[in-house]
Amino acid sequence: MTKGNKLLEVNHLKQYFDIPTGFLGTISLKAVDDVSFSIEEGETLGLVGESGCGKTTVGRSLMYLYKPTGGEVKFEGKTIYDKKSIHEMRRKAQMVFQDPYSSLDPRMTIGDIIGEPLDVHMLYSSKKERQDKIRELMDIVGLSSEHATRYAHEFSGGQRQRIGIARALAVNPKFIVCDEPVSALDVSIRAQIINMFEDLQKTFNLTYLFIAHDILIVKHISNKIAVMYLGKIVEIAPSNELYYSPLHPYTISLLSAVLIP
Repeated sequence: MTKGNKLLEVNHLKQYFDIPTGFLGTISLKAVDDVSFSIEEGETLGLVGESGCGKTTVGRSLMYLYKPTGGEVKFEGKTIYDKKSIHEMRRKAQMVFQDPYSSLDPRMTIGDIIGEPLDVHMLYSSKKERQDKIRELMDIVGLSSEHATRYAHEFSGGQRQRIGIARALAVNPKFIVCDEPVSALDVSIRAQIINMFEDLQKTFNLTYLFIAHDILIVKHISNKIAVMYLGKIVEIAPSNELYYSPLHPYTISLLSAVLIP
């Protein structure tokens, strides 16, 4: 695909959850309600909004970690709808999770965590090739290959997030959903991880959906920004245009809450 083509299209995505309200009663919670957007190859779409607005649910639904209640997800022009198409998409699309403390299996070594996608998609022909790929991935994200036999609890938050990024890169993906990847990290580490995402994008021509509640971080890394409020996208525009000339009242209130250093 050439730059400018749509890599991902999301049309009228809906994700409702049934919430118990008492004896045999339920109420439908509209976590994502009729959301549509597209992302071109090589660009970053920032998805921003307050906690609970449905940002993470959008990311998980388009990766089919939750089966959408309604709507359509297209990846490389193909509609994702069954196990085969989901498996094919996950060969080219991965996710970096918010919490590096809970998204890594404490019983697995770092080498096995990073190598798991290689195992699932059978991307090596020998044990040596598998080990070489794991070492290469660890080097790409700034980890020593000596760490491969250690466990997640032995690492800091920033190092754990690097492990999660290495795991996402294992299948050589085109698209990565970054679900608040720096919100659980110290401020001093955030810039390092953000810069690494930018470097990886240039090196591997990656496309990102970057989910965050900090609009300054989103503006820094994104080409376009979509603003979510109560399960809906209320505004979408190029980053500078949205930052300096917001149209929706909710976007204006988000920007007014930004602390200027």
